Amino acid sequence: MIERALLSTFDKTGLEEFASGLAELGVEIVASGGTADYLAEHGVEVKRVEDLTEIPELLGGRVKTLHPRIHAAILARRDHPDDLAALDEHGIHPFDLVCVNLYPFTQVVSRHGVKEEDAVEMIDIGGPSMLRAAAKNFAHVAPVCRPERYGSILAELHESGQIALETRRALASEAFSVTAAYEAAIASRSPRP
Repeated sequence: MIERALLSTFDKTGLEEFASGLAELGVEIVASGGTADYLAEHGVEVKRVEDLTEIPELLGGRVKTLHPRIHAAILARRDHPDDLAALDEHGIHPFDLVCVNLYPFTQVVSRHGVKEEDAVEMIDIGGPSMLRAAAKNFAHVAPVCRPERYGSILAELHESGQIALETRRALASEAFSVTAAYEAAIASRSPRP
């Protein structure tokens, strides 16, 4: 069952429909800053990440989701009693789905005349961390990183009430491919000594 989802996206394509579809299925939606604002503006009931972490976004938004209340909720193995006990002890509720897409580093650095400091700000830290954590824990969490997947995920949830292990495995593979390509793009454009 998908009971709780974490959404943190730069690209909002299809997000309103996806989040609304999840909410209609009774899924609690948690979102980071701009994503939470966007969803609230579109009438989707959303809980903000800082309500969970009890810490506001820091450093101009550089630190939002890098917190044990977020990552423990993603990484907890539901078939490990010690993991569940740790969640209970700290009042942490697990996420069943993590939807993240990354800052558009490649698009920004491809622009003529872009300043290095502007390019650096397009290096996503929290997004890849959450996406990799969800992909690592695909047995319990569905990692979603492409808007093209939203419709099929909602359809699967409507049809069976869950996301099949095979689907979660495929989503994990996509997530690792996306984060690997993202890191490779950053490495290939990094200043050389």
